[in-house]
Amino acid sequence: MDLAGRLADYVTSTKFGNIDPRTVKEMKARVVDAIGCAIGAFGERPIEMARSAVLGLRSGGPSSVIGTGKRTSPDLATFVNGFMLRYFDYNDTYLSREPAHPSDNIAPCLAVAESEGATGKELVSAAVAAYEVQCRLCDAADIRHRGWDHVNYGLVSSSLAAAKLMGLDAKKAEQAVNIAVSGHIAMRQVRAGELSMWKGASFANAARNGVFAAALAKDGVTGPSPVFEGEMGFFRQVSGPFDLDVSGFGGRGGRYKVPETYVKYWPAEYHAQSAIWAALAVRGDLKGPGEAKSVLVETHEAGYTILGKDPEKWHPGTKETADHSLPYIVGMALLEGKIDNETYSERNLRSARVLRFLRKVEVKEDPTLTAMYPAQGMANRVTVVTKSGAVFSKEVDVPRGHPLDPMGREELEQKFRALTEGKLSSERRRELLDLLWNLEEVDDLREVFKLMKVMA
Repeated sequence: MDLAGRLADYVTSTKFGNIDPRTVKEMKARVVDAIGCAIGAFGERPIEMARSAVLGLRSGGPSSVIGTGKRTSPDLATFVNGFMLRYFDYNDTYLSREPAHPSDNIAPCLAVAESEGATGKELVSAAVAAYEVQCRLCDAADIRHRGWDHVNYGLVSSSLAAAKLMGLDAKKAEQAVNIAVSGHIAMRQVRAGELSMWKGASFANAARNGVFAAALAKDGVTGPSPVFEGEMGFFRQVSGPFDLDVSGFGGRGGRYKVPETYVKYWPAEYHAQSAIWAALAVRGDLKGPGEAKSVLVETHEAGYTILGKDPEKWHPGTKETADHSLPYIVGMALLEGKIDNETYSERNLRSARVLRFLRKVEVKEDPTLTAMYPAQGMANRVTVVTKSGAVFSKEVDVPRGHPLDPMGREELEQKFRALTEGKLSSERRRELLDLLWNLEEVDDLREVFKLMKVMA
């Protein structure tokens, strides 16, 4: 059986009863985190644009647009909800040969689960399976160095999750993968140089295509096969050949990947999380940021190539570039003593004070830090030399929220409250959290969506 078929067989056979309690608990925590991120981004201008476009294409349907009380088709709801979820760059991460944001799969799972009348258990099962597929693909092959975006693995995970929730058998689920992968490969240009709004929409679009592919497969449409191993398939065109032992996946002899994913404490690309902690520690040793003469950020290869090699990182013109810039993120942590969504405001991006400070920042790859990545964390070292010649340096290997230093339920709820402040009443927030923490007991997911409606 080819790879698409083996993955389809795995996902369609995944059952809630076979998922261990820790994985269920962590999956619910990721749903809480993802929905908080989505509601938090509700009023952002790019999200308003996407919502207007989606509802202009189809107003009415079986799937909710988060925060609005309005509905559209499952694929379009997947897109706008997925864009919301990803916009702040605050949702979870998985780092391996290829980096990813597995909670991007939650948007298609929510949209299709609602449209199919699925239960909370079925939603959790599909999301766990989607995480498993995407993370295992990330373990198997690095595609970013070949010029392709990590969301291409999301084509596989989202189409299979949608197929599972639609009740497709393994043969039709395989065709969903074939359709999704063959026609929708995304380029890495989305994360190079000056970053655009599409940075946060790339997976949302992949998942939209995954949901649409599953809908086509449900009605019998077939796709090119074998989509991975074929003469002009994924292995030859995108990833290079790799082996993937599905028999070692979670529930089949291996541990599920959900607990191995990383939650973000700060709204910034994950490779910068430990740099923020290091910068804040150094800041505590300074009399003030004006004392700094120079700032050196030493990082690992992924941190350098993703966040520190492009000249645009020193004068970011967009929010998307800034939250993927080690110079900017470290500079703002030193200047302000915090990183939050206001860090990336137009006022800060245009601030002469900020831009002057960024000229003091240098970013280098340290091979010793690269050798640690990712098994021992994602180390960053921040060193400040003061005008008087004093040197202050701090290295942080494992940031808060990493599986080696996980955030607890109270911290996750605190993050959720901060993101939804002014958008949900305290009573509605509490009701929503109660439902999400008990998601496996929810029979009608429409109740969850009702509680997500943002206050006028």
